[in-house]
Amino acid sequence: MLDWKQWRGLVQAARQIALITHVRPDGDGLGSCEALRLALVALGKQAQVFVPGSIPDRYRFLDEEGCWVSVSTGSAIPEWLRRADLLVIADTGTWQQLGTLAEAVRQQPSPKVVIDHHQTQDELGAIRLVDTSVEATGRLAWEAISALDVAMTAAIARALFVALASDTGWFHHSNTQPRTFELATLLVQAGADPHQLYEQIYEQNTLSRLRLLGMFLQRLQLAVEGRVCYGVIHLRDYEVTGAQPLDTEELVNYTRSVAGVEVGVLFVEQPQGGTKVSFRSRGKVNVARVAEQWHGGGHAAAAGAILNLGVEPAIAAVLAALETEIVRMDPSPLVVGEGPSLRAES
Repeated sequence: MLDWKQWRGLVQAARQIALITHVRPDGDGLGSCEALRLALVALGKQAQVFVPGSIPDRYRFLDEEGCWVSVSTGSAIPEWLRRADLLVIADTGTWQQLGTLAEAVRQQPSPKVVIDHHQTQDELGAIRLVDTSVEATGRLAWEAISALDVAMTAAIARALFVALASDTGWFHHSNTQPRTFELATLLVQAGADPHQLYEQIYEQNTLSRLRLLGMFLQRLQLAVEGRVCYGVIHLRDYEVTGAQPLDTEELVNYTRSVAGVEVGVLFVEQPQGGTKVSFRSRGKVNVARVAEQWHGGGHAAAAGAILNLGVEPAIAAVLAALETEIVRMDPSPLVVGEGPSLRAES
């Protein structure tokens, strides 16, 4: 159990508080930030949420007061953020994941707090309130709010439920625990509507996103004797389908769903060069350890990294690293070079 005493003191001393989450933010990062923002406002603080890069449309319904700020590449750092006297970084503890806001965080002299549940952590010059045993940063956000003695409202409950449910795959991932349902029950009793929230997030797809999904599924490949499944999204795919880069969220889960696969991987070509890689493991293979080879990271079962390589070299490098890790975890013989193709569609 984390000690929230220092957290309470920092919040009490602060007037203007900036909440920051990671690039390509998910429901856990955004839900945690919004719940914390609402709690801080209830205490009479000024608070805003800052996101490096774009904000997925599917989560914007949580931002009822219009307090989320997207900071894209090339954009000036908002003066509001520079004036903040406390920075709260939620759902990440690495420089790479702070993207366009990394330099602003480095230069900010005000106190910083990291609230996170990921294994991979950099030295951000922050007080770390990190617990890798919890299923979602949303739980830690709930603990932080409870430590501030802020009453639970329906809006806070909705944001926390999105955080909790998103990072547990709507309660079916292996990180789901008995206490997950206990917290979910508390949040539903406070006003979170699971049906409405699920429909808002997962059942409002555009045709463009579904076309991108179809293209992605057609390209799926098996490797390492069927233990790895991977798929690729190229830059040109967005023009062909009308989709956006944020439409690739959740695609990696399809790779792990293939029977017999231990690790699923999504490769996404980046506009500025390089390849973003997302990993999902069934549990045997620690994909955070693999991602850390390229200064990425995350959880043992879910991680990511950005490689300064084109798509094809990135695929070759990642598959080689995964094969090494799989052999290390399970030394039963692999017949290298045999089995399904290791090549992605170009």
